[in-house]
Amino acid sequence: MQHTQFLAVVALLAQAALSFPTLKTTRSCAYTCGSNCYTNSSVTAAQAEGYKLYKSGNTNDDYPHQYHDYEGFNFPVSGEYYEYPIMSSGGVFTSGSPGADRVVFNGQDELAGLITHTGASGDDFKECTS
Repeated sequence: MQHTQFLAVVALLAQAALSFPTLKTTRSCAYTCGSNCYTNSSVTAAQAEGYKLYKSGNTNDDYPHQYHDYEGFNFPVSGEYYEYPIMSSGGVFTSGSPGADRVVFNGQDELAGLITHTGASGDDFKECTS
């Protein structure tokens, strides 16, 4: 095959490759806690369930409960904080093991952030990345 024919074939292959749509397989993580990826919709669902229970005075296995922020995180909202489990499965916590991750909100239903026991000492928390 001559050099010009080779270049013509490469150009056609490149054009064909560019015409195929690419598949996006990554999830859009609003927060990452350890190796768990949480989408905006899973964060919203956990916060909504936690706040609903907080307002009604009910709990699911003692959640939500007040979060005292002993670690001194710099949350973007102020107030008294409450924690509610966020499940790595994407489902909403109803009972049983709460896992390591929590959504934190205040009494005005404002999201403070996500925290995790993963990588923290003892019963302490670490802030999840956003």
